Amino acid sequence: MHVLYPAISPYHQFELDVTPPHTLYVEESGSPDGIPVVFLHGGPGSGCEPYHRQFFNPELYRIILFDQRGAGRSTPHAELENNTTQDLVADMELIREQLGIKQWLVFGGSWGSSLALIYTQTHPQQVLGLVLRGIFLCRQKEIDWFYQYGASRLFPDVWEAFLKPVPAAERDDMVSAYYQRLTSDDEFSRMQAAKAWALWEGRTASLISSQNLIDHFGSAHTALSLARIECHYFMHQSFLQENQILDNIDKLKDIPGIIVQGRYDVICPMESAWELHKAWPGSMLRIIPNAGHAASETGIRSELVRSCDQFALDLNRK
Repeated sequence: MHVLYPAISPYHQFELDVTPPHTLYVEESGSPDGIPVVFLHGGPGSGCEPYHRQFFNPELYRIILFDQRGAGRSTPHAELENNTTQDLVADMELIREQLGIKQWLVFGGSWGSSLALIYTQTHPQQVLGLVLRGIFLCRQKEIDWFYQYGASRLFPDVWEAFLKPVPAAERDDMVSAYYQRLTSDDEFSRMQAAKAWALWEGRTASLISSQNLIDHFGSAHTALSLARIECHYFMHQSFLQENQILDNIDKLKDIPGIIVQGRYDVICPMESAWELHKAWPGSMLRIIPNAGHAASETGIRSELVRSCDQFALDLNRK
């Protein structure tokens, strides 16, 4: 069993102005001379947490974390203007150039796995490899499963709370109904919808319910950015063509990758990880038999640390 590395603090933090009105929070920790690795948080809209630095050996990795547009410590909080997948890919390139990095390892979970794959398909020459968790391929059937019909059958009690802010007449399109409320001028309606959206995710994220996880998702700051930005992306098909990632899988042919997937992931069911692995010869799939979706679950956490340790060994041999 691999455990997280000890908690560390950044040695460099800065704000990076990108397309107005956005300013990104960016940090570096670990070894300035180590293998560069960029961490891509989920959501979109959830933001980074301090423990995200701990997946990487700080003696071997130069660890770059940043909060995507509107998330975490980036400003303005929960902002939707100029917030698209293509904007985030451009932000990653700007960060890489700003830090003088030629190539980096890309690490992403959930939505972060989507962004990692899209970035790599756009800039394959900049990527040393991929460590991915809880695969989300941004297809309509994945959105429908979690927000319309599918996961609701496994969590009918929790689903009832998700339905509550939406009148029965609007429940045939839950994403659209939530979008109306999350973009409303009514602050109470906006916050009520944000909490319900975020708690649906927090309550289904792990195989064994975690109150710490639920509290994190339910906090006002996280809930508002997570709900507004996720719903914004899903209303716009994540700003991608349907099945775009798998249709462009040949662009990953020279990129090694490790996929870590919880067997009982309800948010991003294993079908997507399996399809990605089968289409991508350079990938290794590591299925965690007693886990759901959350990176904080013991088996997933351990496998992510092991995967990053393995990449460090492989890359340092070159």
